[in-house]
Amino acid sequence: MNIDHKSLIPRTPCTGNYITLDNKKCTLCGRCLIICVMNLWKKRGKTVYLVGDYASQCIECGACYQVCESGAIDFRYPPGGTGIVCERG
Repeated sequence: MNIDHKSLIPRTPCTGNYITLDNKKCTLCGRCLIICVMNLWKKRGKTVYLVGDYASQCIECGACYQVCESGAIDFRYPPGGTGIVCERG
């Protein structure tokens, strides 16, 4: 049986960004690219960025924030009543 991750995590639309990146602090270490299981972090040249529609795919684990030693990533859980709802798993 093949289960798509989207069926496991229904979403309530979130207003605003809950992950931000300060490119001035970013050291281009690439840890966020490696740790994100949803592959939401990208690198182009000397710039790391979060995909534009991250809120529709992010599982809100905060791993990117936890591995960022330079403090370039800020993560806050979406406001109450928004974000993912784990029903199975």
